[in-house]
Amino acid sequence: MGAKVDGLVHAITSIAHQFDPAFDATSIELRESKGGNYLGVTITVTATSREQLDEIYRTLSTHPMVKVVL
Repeated sequence: MGAKVDGLVHAITSIAHQFDPAFDATSIELRESKGGNYLGVTITVTATSREQLDEIYRTLSTHPMVKVVL
């Protein structure tokens, strides 16, 4: 989840492709917050190891446009 700003979805998509070259961007699910200030972005990636999954989490959670990663 992050602030609803231009570039958020692109940034998350780029990170997903970095770790999963077969990532299908058409599978992204978007959900606006009630007030319209935030955007929930759901992605599904295929991780091949626990270390890769941890690195995806770290990369997403440290991105300046991302507020919360679950």
